[in-house]
Amino acid sequence: MNIIVNGKFTSISGKISVSKMLDELKTQDALYVTVQLNGVILKREEFDFVIVNENDVIELLYFMGGGLC
Repeated sequence: MNIIVNGKFTSISGKISVSKMLDELKTQDALYVTVQLNGVILKREEFDFVIVNENDVIELLYFMGGGLC
């Protein structure tokens, strides 16, 4: 199945949950990633239940703190 992840066409194995997709893509620091699916930011509790479909557009976002002391 074809999806777009962070602007790149990507293939995954069939309809799977967001959690499984993160595993399959070997997402770095998956515990800290925020997932935006078709323009909607998902709650972490939804990752096991939301299914990724053909042509979905997914953004994997990492929020970082910082600034001057």
